[in-house]
Amino acid sequence: MQRRLRTTDLLPIGDLARRTGLSVSAIRFYEDKGLVEPIRTSGNQRRFLRSDIRRLSFILIAQQLGLALSEIETELAKLPHGRTPTAGDWQAISQSIRGQLDAKITQLERTRDKLDGCIGCGCLSLKHCKLYNPDDELAAEGPGPRKLLG
Repeated sequence: MQRRLRTTDLLPIGDLARRTGLSVSAIRFYEDKGLVEPIRTSGNQRRFLRSDIRRLSFILIAQQLGLALSEIETELAKLPHGRTPTAGDWQAISQSIRGQLDAKITQLERTRDKLDGCIGCGCLSLKHCKLYNPDDELAAEGPGPRKLLG
C-alpha cells in the first residue's frame, strides 16, 4: 500500500534544480530519458519527489565515474518509484557497479604507470622516443594505444 503524498513531499523543478546544482533543462533531459519521473499537478506542472534529489545526485556521480547513460539507466531502474530508496537499495546498486569501477581503476593505474613509457601509439616518426614502436610491431594487436588498452 503506497502512502499518500503530501505537498511538502514534492518539489517544483526549479527547487530540484537548486538542490542538485543541475539546470532545469538537464532535469528535463533526464526526465525525457526516464531517469526521473515527475508527478503532474492538476495545472500540469512538474513536481518531483524529494528522493529524486538522490537519483539526480547518483546520475552526476555515476557520470563522473565514467558510467554511460545506458548503464546509469539500468541501475536506476532497480530503484523503487514512489518511495525513497532505502540504504539497502543503494547498497545493491553499489555492489552492481563495483566490478565496473574496479576495472576502470585498474585501467587508470595502468595508464598512470605506463604513460611516461611506451603507450603503443603506433608512432614511427621519432627514432629515440620512449614511445617508439619499431616497425609498427603493435599494429598486429589492433588500433590505438595497445599497451594501455590491454
